[in-house]
Parts: sequence; structure tokens; C-alpha cells
Amino acid sequence: MKIKALLYKDFLMLIRDRAGLALMFLMPLALVMLMTYLQDSTFATITENRVPLLLLNADRDSLGDAVEQKLIATHIFDIHTQAGTDTLTEAALERSVARGDYQIGIFIPPNTTANIRRQVQRNVLKAFNYEQEPVIYDTLNIVVYIDPTTKNSFRATLMSAVREHAAVIQNEFINREIIKCVNRIVAFPIGNIHLNNHPVLIREQYARPDASRIIPNSVQHNVPAWGMFAVFFIVISLSGNMIKEREDGSFTRLLAMPCPYWLYVFSKIIIYLTVCLMQLTLMMLMGVYVLPLLGLPALAMGHNWFALAMMSFSASLAAIGYGIAIGNIAVSYQQAATFGSISVVILAAIGGVWIPTFVMPQAMQMISKFSPLNWGVSGFYSIFVRDGNWASIAPESAALLLFFIICTSISIYHDRGKIN
Repeated sequence: MKIKALLYKDFLMLIRDRAGLALMFLMPLALVMLMTYLQDSTFATITENRVPLLLLNADRDSLGDAVEQKLIATHIFDIHTQAGTDTLTEAALERSVARGDYQIGIFIPPNTTANIRRQVQRNVLKAFNYEQEPVIYDTLNIVVYIDPTTKNSFRATLMSAVREHAAVIQNEFINREIIKCVNRIVAFPIGNIHLNNHPVLIREQYARPDASRIIPNSVQHNVPAWGMFAVFFIVISLSGNMIKEREDGSFTRLLAMPCPYWLYVFSKIIIYLTVCLMQLTLMMLMGVYVLPLLGLPALAMGHNWFALAMMSFSASLAAIGYGIAIGNIAVSYQQAATFGSISVVILAAIGGVWIPTFVMPQAMQMISKFSPLNWGVSGFYSIFVRDGNWASIAPESAALLLFFIICTSISIYHDRGKIN
């Protein structure tokens, strides 16, 4: 009979919280639908969604034009040949990619076609003269710059597509040049023609600002992303704490002292700001000292400590403001815990923590700009990966502080309405 009474009591508590019950079922469904949609678009990226590419064809001859036309024909890349109003140079191209304006940049050096044609002619003539020593080729590099925030898996996918099409173009071009050379010479038995199967090398490197010495690695991509995810998860503890105080009467006794609501909120901000900053500090220390012991690269935190402190402070306040808003609006601990945890997962999903935003559909890319986790990740990337300063993270920091102010204002207004 006791267990029957306990079961009946728990059932009544469950069905009385109708909003929490609905969230328990609807939000997981929304999460599954969202993640399936995002992952499906990720698998289709290379064939359906175009990747922004900045191309500088300084060759302006057969090979350079062939590379340009082949890239256009793939329908993989959204190709641009100009960045701003100034004349495009290799340095300007690298800066544009390093800023994140383009996902990938390709530079084809001047006289690439002429140099290859000259080397092929020399080799064919050597063969006709029975000179069996192969020509020593000069290495020609087509440089591919990658946005430093691009995760390794997507970087490999992009480079695979570029190398595949470049190899086809090289072989076709060399075969045509050999045929032209042979047709200009009277036919007679010739020696072996030593072909260079890779006359043009694809040199891949991350695009970096002029003064930056940071080389991006997996640690620099993951620490800020999961750091933001961890910081926002304090909403469960913060909102749950507020609800427990309301349920056990502590909140009512505090107001009867009397204690103004803003002071009650300010106290929680101080405590949880300390917690969030400690979380971020521990994660960064782990990236610097612990992960290298596991054979992983060490975290390079940039050279501007003020920008790092500014970004950490802003991100922490945004998470605290979100937790205060949930704790004030939710009517039960189960409701706050369910909504808080799953909403953070959703904000992380659309904010680029798991899947890079550039591979999302265009509509999702627009939606991702409204995720505070996206602002935080972008700001930390500017410091860790792009070696930025306080000015480069000012927009993201301002957006996070504004989010904190809005959430706190909503909480205060909602509480005033309940008191009145």
C-alpha cells in the first residue's frame, strides 16, 4: 500500500506540472529534428552548399584559366575574384581569408603556364636527342589558404575536392603540351620521355594575419567551443537554486527582511560569475598543460590578455543572465532543468559548437547569428585562432553583454509583476 501511495503521489506531481511535462516530450523531439537536419546538410555540403572561395588567378594563361573554369564548373564553391575595391594581391587574399570573409583562398602564381610549357619542351627535346637524364623541374606552387577556424575534418574535405580537380587539369594540360611539341618535330624513334606527374604542387596552409604567429590546431578549436558549452550549463544549477529558494520559503523570507530583488540578483551574479570564470580558467589551463601530456597540441591563447579577460567576462555574464531568466520564469525545478539543459544543447547546435556554421543551410546560418554561444565561440576564435585584440572581439562581447542585460531585465520585470 505504501508503494501504491507513493506512486500515486509522484504521478499527481508529474501531471500537475503540465508545462514541464510538455517540455520533456517536445524539446527532445525538436532537438532530434534539428540535429538530423543539420547533419544531413553537412553530408550534402560538398555537392549542394557552396563554400565561399576567393580566387586570385595571376597566371592568366592556359593552366590558370583552366583551374578557374574547372572550379566554377564543380558548383562546389561560390567563387569571388575581388575583395573590396582595392587590387587583389596574395597578401590581401590571405588577410581576407584570415578574417573569415572567405572559407578558402587560392592563389595561382604568375607565369605558371609559361614555366610548365618551357619545362615540357625542354624534356621532349632531351628525349629526341637521346639525352636520358631527366630535366630537373622547378617547383611551382598553387597556394591554398584555409580559414583558421575551419575544423580539421572539413579542411580535409575541402582540400580533397581541390586536389582532385587540380590533378585532372594538370594531366590534361601536360598531355596537350607534349602532343604539341612532338607534332612540331619530324617523326623518328625517340628515347623515353620523363614526365613529371606533379608539375604543380598544391601547397596548403592556414591563412593568418600579418603579425600572427599562431598555427591553428584541434585544441584551439575545441577548448573555446566546449568552454562556452560548459559555461552555459550553469543555467541548470542557477535556475534550480532560485526555484528551490521559492519552494522552501527562503525567497519570501528574504523579501520580508526587506531585501530588494536587485540585491538578491546581484548576489547570485557575483557568485556564479566566479564559478564561470573558474570554469574557463580550468579549461584553458587544461589546454595549455594537460592536453600536451596526452600527445595533443598545446593551447595558444593569443597575445592580448585584456581581450581574453573581456571575452571571458562577457560570456560568463551572458550565461548567468540566461540562468536568472529561466529561474525566474520557470514554475518548477523539473521545468527549469528540462528547458535549461535542452535549450543550451539547441543553442550550441545552431551556434556552431558541433557543426561549423558555414556548412549549414543558408537559413540556419542566419538563425545561428542569434545564438549567444555562436557569439562566444566567434569571439574566442578571434583571440585563440586569429590572434585578435580587444577591437576584434568588441562586437561579440557587446552582443553578449546586451543579452545579459535583456535577460536580467526580463527577470526583474517578471518578478515585479508577480509581486504586484
